[in-house]
Amino acid sequence: MEILEQGNYYHIFNRGNNSENIFRNEGNRLYFLKLYNKYLSNIVTTFAYCLLNNHFHFVIRVDRENREVTQAFSNFFNAYAKAFNKANHRTGSLFEKNFRRISIDNEPYLKNLILYVHFNPQIHFGIKYSGYQFSSFQPIIKGDNATVNISETIELFEDLENLKRHHENQDLILEEKFKLE
Repeated sequence: MEILEQGNYYHIFNRGNNSENIFRNEGNRLYFLKLYNKYLSNIVTTFAYCLLNNHFHFVIRVDRENREVTQAFSNFFNAYAKAFNKANHRTGSLFEKNFRRISIDNEPYLKNLILYVHFNPQIHFGIKYSGYQFSSFQPIIKGDNATVNISETIELFEDLENLKRHHENQDLILEEKFKLE
């Protein structure tokens, strides 16, 4: 498994055990983000996120040493799973065994990954990316989010208008793709 190295960027994702839903309602998603901020906001910088029914995505930069970050992720996932299991009268593993992480080694890949994460609701559910409540796109556009480092995310795209333009271009590509299929 890839070690989370300080200063490196990663795509962090996982899904429910047996592809089961890990979020059953809005409150679950809000609590997940609250715990994420509690355990990880001082340890990683977050550039994008998206929470779907049975999986999630985060784009991060690791700001602390590996052991501290790995322990924080473990505490975060355990806290959420314990609360979810208790609220839903269930037992056992909520998530697949280990959360997945892919190292991001260049800026174009990082920018495309942010787009991919934001477009996940559109790809999976046909829900327009710009209106999906549990991704970081709208909070970035509005400049209001406790989870994402908005200024660094916008800076990757040079400015807010360019970030919007990248999203609009990706939207046109997806529309064309789905028309052809």
